[in-house]
This record gives sequence, structure tokens and C-alpha cells, in this order.
Amino acid sequence: MTEYSMQELLEWNEKIEEIARAEGLDYYEQEFEICSYEDMIGYETYVGMPSHYPHWSYGKNYERTKTLHKYNLTGLPYEMVINSDPCIAYLMKDNTLLLQILTIAHVYGHNDFFKNNRLFKLGTRAKDTVEMFKNHANRIREYIQDPGIGYAKVEKILNAAHAIKYQISRNIGVKVLSQEEKRREMLQRYRRPKSEYPLLEPRPKDEEVPPDFKKIPVEPEEDMLLFIMKYSKLSEWERDILSIVREETLYFLPQIETKIMNEGWASFWHYNILNKLNLEQGLHLEFLKRHNQVIRPLLGQLNPYYIGFKIFEDLRKRHEDNPQIIFEVREIERDQSFIRRYLTRELCEEMNLFEYTKIGSSYIITEVSDEEGWESIRDTIANSVGLSGIPVIKVSEWVQKDNTLILEHEYDGREIELSYAYETLKHIVDLWDGKVMLITNIDNKRKLIICDEEKRVALMDA
Repeated sequence: MTEYSMQELLEWNEKIEEIARAEGLDYYEQEFEICSYEDMIGYETYVGMPSHYPHWSYGKNYERTKTLHKYNLTGLPYEMVINSDPCIAYLMKDNTLLLQILTIAHVYGHNDFFKNNRLFKLGTRAKDTVEMFKNHANRIREYIQDPGIGYAKVEKILNAAHAIKYQISRNIGVKVLSQEEKRREMLQRYRRPKSEYPLLEPRPKDEEVPPDFKKIPVEPEEDMLLFIMKYSKLSEWERDILSIVREETLYFLPQIETKIMNEGWASFWHYNILNKLNLEQGLHLEFLKRHNQVIRPLLGQLNPYYIGFKIFEDLRKRHEDNPQIIFEVREIERDQSFIRRYLTRELCEEMNLFEYTKIGSSYIITEVSDEEGWESIRDTIANSVGLSGIPVIKVSEWVQKDNTLILEHEYDGREIELSYAYETLKHIVDLWDGKVMLITNIDNKRKLIICDEEKRVALMDA
């Protein structure tokens, strides 16, 4: 049984919204829905959408989350927020009154972030969000119900698309040029304007070799999903499924790239708003307990709520004469730049951040937050946020005579996991219908992973 009425929640929401506006938050119209914990599990595993296409991976996640929750091995989120206009948030009805008050304030922080952060403004269309997901779900279900296609064929394409869904352009909001547009740009770069004094023109260096303008792609292509959609032998319905997965991945990209900022911003505002609500003692004590549970440091890992909250709190304190600075930071940064610019040595020391590595069965601390080590710790965190942990694989060349697709791993000192690479190449073969080759570095040597049409995988020197 809940300890509050809907009327009470409406009254608390009005108080919270009044403070949020007075503090300068600018957000979409907000809608709340009360749901059961079973519904919350479903929303969590289906990425928060009220309508989403069916796939076995979501069902697997649902059963896993439900089992962990049943045996009290994990908790459920207090709320779930959809980046849409109007913004939709789900509140779990089993929450206490204080938890509902805290999560409502937390939601307004997320809502403001969705509306104002540049990655969301450039990369998503909030007004179209719900309809987009409903439309995608309907199209997938139509393919499943089509007697000429069916579930097995749809599942095969979805499996392959999910395996490479993050191999897309990571430049949020930047138009992806077609191969023809890239070719025209490259031709312009290599054409030298005629001069009255040709002998005075700089001579090209010996190593400057004009590119092969007939090559496809004309230069390494980061958006593998888009390239396969255009040049593979897939049928129209298969291309459509790839476009659905790609469009939804692009929608979630800003959330992936701003996890620390987004959660830190929402936590910063729920803390400040609730402190202005003049809560009665019992509610205030529970608020302090719940807030500390949200932002507490985690053993052996980073809590994005904690890191983000501490940085925004520090920014507010250091710029008391300019309270707008935190709004400017919220608008223009993403996690990587946010960490590099605003995670200071003092914060690293206060949060007791350190770097460690595993050698055999032991863990060895390699850096601590001292005068020399804090910058290394800051850079390590910055290099591990968002999509930084996912290798960049580019399409290097399409050999048309035997339909071979050559990919290249953008090596940054971190090797790819071979077992994952082997299975992923098999999925790419399903989409490409030809041999797929991946160039990478292993043990400081150039290696070639080959997966043929029969999905036989071989590793050899490049």
C-alpha cells in the first residue's frame, strides 16, 4: 500500500516545478506515469520505450533483471525518463512519498538536460521520439508476420545489426556525406589552381600520392551500417531493418556520450530543489539517506551520479559570482570534454580516485591523486567514457571483383577481444554475403582476421 495520494503527488510536483523555474531550469512539458515494479522492469529492459520492436535480447534482459530483483541482488531505478517532447517519466508506485518527491525533482533535471545540451539538440528530434519507436515496432512486426519473411529471417538481420550498431558516425549532428560527395571534396583538395608563376608553387612531396578516386569507399568509412545498407546485396526489407537499428542507435548516442553529465546534473538539481522544499524532519532525514545512496562512491568502479554531482557542485562553488556557468557547461559539453576540463586535482583528491591494474590474480595501484598522478587518472576516465570503450572499425575497401569487404581497426594501443571479433565478423558476413577481412594489431604486429562466406575464421599476419 502506498502512503500517499495522487493529489499529494500533484501538489509536490507543483512545488518542485515552481522552484525549478525559479532556479532557471528550462524543460519540455513534463508527463508522469505511475507503474508497478513489473512494468518498470519491462521499461528498463526495452530501453524505456512504451513501444519497441521485439527481439530475444530484450526478453533475456527482462528475465535476468526480474530474477535478480526477486532475490534482492539488484535494485530497480526509482524512475525512468524518455527524451521526448513532452518528456515522459515513469515513477514506481512502490516508492515511498519521499522517493517520489526526490525522483520528480531528479526528472526535471534530466528534462532540462535533454532540451538544452547541444548533443541532444543536434542529434535527436524530441517531438518525433515516441512516434518513431512505434513506427519502427510496427514495421518489424509486419516483417515478422509476412509469410515470405517470418521471424527467423528478421531475427538473423536484427542479430547482425545489433552486433555492429555502434559502428556508425560518432560525430553527432554532423551530416554524413555520401561517397560521391566525399569524392568531390577530395578532388577539390587535390586540384591546384592555375598560377601565373607555376615555378613558385610549392612542389608536392614525394610521399604525396594522389588517392584512387574510383575506390569504394574513397576514404575509410566510419559508418559501417550505412555503407552496408547502400552497397550490400540485401533486399529492401533487410535494408529497412538496418535503417531502423541505425536510427535508434543515433537517438541513444547523446545519452551514451553524456551519462556522467546527465546523471550528475539531475542529482545536483534534486539535491538543491529538495533543500528548498522545507521538508518535515522525517522526510528530510530520508532524503539525506536516499541522496547519499544515489551518489555514493562504488567499490572498484566509477559512479556517474557521484562524479557528475561533485563536478557540478564544485563548479557552482568556484563560480558563485557567475551562477550561469553551470548552465553553459551543461549546454556545450559531453562527458569526455567535461572530465578533461572540470575534474580538478582537488576533486580527485577529495574523491580518493586512483588507477589500478590486474596482474595475475592481484590488483596493483598504478596511480594515485597526487601532484603527478591526478592528470593520468583524469585522462584515463576521459578516455573510457561514452563510446570510448568500443573499438572504431572502418570500412577500408570494397574489392568488387570477389565482393570482399576489407575493414580496419583504428588501433589506439588497446587490442580488440578476438573472440568477440570472430563472432562479429560472422554477423557482418550475414549482411554482406561475401568474404570479410579485418586488419588489426595484436602483440604490436599487424594481423589479418578473415571470415569467408562459410563463416570459417582465420588469423594470419597482415
